[in-house]
Amino acid sequence: MQPVITAFGYITFLTIVGISIPACAAEAAAGKVIFQQNCGMCHTAEPNDNGGGQGPALTGIFGRRAASNPAFGYTKQLRESNLIWDAPTLDRFLKDPAKTVRGTAMIVAVPSKSDRANLIAYLKSVRSAKPEVLQTAKSTSDAADWKRDRPGRLHRIDLSTLPLPGATLSVRNRHQLVEKPIDAKLSLPPGFKIDVFSRDLEGPRRMLVAPNGDIFVTETPNGRISILRQGSDGITASKPQIFATDLNVPHGMAWYPNAANPSWLYVAENNRVVRFPYQNGMVRAQGSPEIVTTLPPGGSHIRRDIVFADDGRRMYVSVPSASNAAEDMPPKTPAEIKEWEANFGIGAAWGNETDRATVLVFDTTSKDPGRHLANGIRNCVGLTIQPQTNDLWCTTNERDKIGDGLVPDYSTRVRDGGFYGWPWYYMGQNEDPRHKEARPDLRDKALLPDVPYEAHSAALTLMFYRANNGPSAFPKEYEGAGFVTFHGSWNRVERTGHKIVKLRFRDGVPTGEYEDFLTGFIIDDQTVWGRPVGTVQLPDGSLLLSDDEANVIYRISYSAGDVSGADAKH
Repeated sequence: MQPVITAFGYITFLTIVGISIPACAAEAAAGKVIFQQNCGMCHTAEPNDNGGGQGPALTGIFGRRAASNPAFGYTKQLRESNLIWDAPTLDRFLKDPAKTVRGTAMIVAVPSKSDRANLIAYLKSVRSAKPEVLQTAKSTSDAADWKRDRPGRLHRIDLSTLPLPGATLSVRNRHQLVEKPIDAKLSLPPGFKIDVFSRDLEGPRRMLVAPNGDIFVTETPNGRISILRQGSDGITASKPQIFATDLNVPHGMAWYPNAANPSWLYVAENNRVVRFPYQNGMVRAQGSPEIVTTLPPGGSHIRRDIVFADDGRRMYVSVPSASNAAEDMPPKTPAEIKEWEANFGIGAAWGNETDRATVLVFDTTSKDPGRHLANGIRNCVGLTIQPQTNDLWCTTNERDKIGDGLVPDYSTRVRDGGFYGWPWYYMGQNEDPRHKEARPDLRDKALLPDVPYEAHSAALTLMFYRANNGPSAFPKEYEGAGFVTFHGSWNRVERTGHKIVKLRFRDGVPTGEYEDFLTGFIIDDQTVWGRPVGTVQLPDGSLLLSDDEANVIYRISYSAGDVSGADAKH
């Protein structure tokens, strides 16, 4: 069974230090393999290993206090834990992180005692304490300059001018999250304003609105779903109520058979899809969830999303890749590939990536297992249906470690049987150098995405705005608009993302362009005060925006008499 050691997106598994056991060479070697396969996407452990930067570097970690790196944005709970990371504490933490430190962002346990021992042995063997130096060279792309971001600024990624792989160094530039500076201000188009809706949740991610207006929110770090309700002023929320607990990295949610009159709440966990019986107005789940289907667990990307077709006959589930670029995927012969793709579709990955980097589709009228709808989609964090066309859309984080300008993230309509490049190609026929000449048969089969974004923006979710007559409804020209949240970069010299953008359409078809809608969370190339995750539309026409690091949900509303385009209460 594949060991489950997974970095939780923005903060993670080893803020950890202080290991005092002897490191057997064999155990350390085994631990290094586990680390590279499951943790290297977000962490570096050895000098120049080109590991990820979403989690703190693990070089020279012994003897430190938890959350002691001043350049890293740890959770408050970990900062206040007063833990010193020795071997027993590390073993206890990895066995049950949430129990050891309630509210930690490292939420995926390592259940195997031998796996934990091997990881500890490997980390003990990593003794270098050389400081990590950030590359300071500036990007040559004005388009990527966050200082120019403002509502209405137009972006279009020209795929014909993408840089070559390695044109710039791959760097780790993990942000420092701070409280909102006194003079900081969020910018919106004229007539819009933003207020704090709630500060009572921990790690809020996806949101879903019930027929009666209740707002369901997945709190991923705590493994639970909570409910918010608009207060009497319409601007702020009442205290949350807990709907369900003890879930495994809950992310996506969906109503079934439809949002107007649901009988079930479906939830996409890290390792499965479950459902709860639901009646309108219910505030507490009744009994244990029913398992609908299992999913490949763990990996470097741990969140799965879910959405139903409008007729309720098809359930779509996204399962991201387990790694950055499938560097360790073993080769197959042409005959083996032909047989594999006959079962899993064109461009399906294998080995540790089996049934990953894909969108699965299930027929809700039968008990047949799901099939691969489309392959080569590295990390589809957000699924959604476009109301005007009923098209399925996927918003995707693309691969890392080949430079500041590669590879662009994207949102795209998902074609049945489509192949979107990962890991062999990107943005059409551009070959990933880590898989040079491995799959020439796929060169002409990799589809171009509809809307590419600035590389490393960390595009998470797409929401289509529906026509609304509520008191806070957006102007008519926003009907059908697509709003995409950018969580923000961790591996560019110059920061990007940390905003909401609006897609441009013509007759329901994307033009490939997008424009800034909400900006202002970035202070400088190392410091930010917000990380947008998801949006949802309320019955009154306003939008909610979740921020899973600042633990805030915002409300964006429109009033024709307000031309400030700025935040009101904050």
